[in-house]
Amino acid sequence: MTCEILKTSKKICVLGISNRPDRDSGRIALFLKDKGYSVTGVHPSINEYEGIKVYQRLQDVPHDIDILDVFISSDKIPGIIDEVLEINPKVVWLQLGIRNDEAVKPLIEKGITVIQDECIAIHYRMCNH
Repeated sequence: MTCEILKTSKKICVLGISNRPDRDSGRIALFLKDKGYSVTGVHPSINEYEGIKVYQRLQDVPHDIDILDVFISSDKIPGIIDEVLEINPKVVWLQLGIRNDEAVKPLIEKGITVIQDECIAIHYRMCNH
């Protein structure tokens, strides 16, 4: 399933992108951009990261999102659900170590594919080995 998602998706938004070099979110965003995806980010206090446009809020992203790649802690997932429902991405991908089964139920009920506790870059490599 993840290989098909990665093959058919074009636009990925990294929620929680960071410009700090010790954070995976920026590295993963650059990896995805390098692989040909159109990548944007969402972070309240940065506007750009290594050529990737970063918006302050999910609602500010001016285009549809195929995959919302989430880099925020599991306990903060409930706080983003209403915004995610509003923008209606095809897939919400919670990165490795991030899982909140209860919070994502409304997304699943709306028909949004939810992947939890998985690294998108690892899946990309597995699908394209």
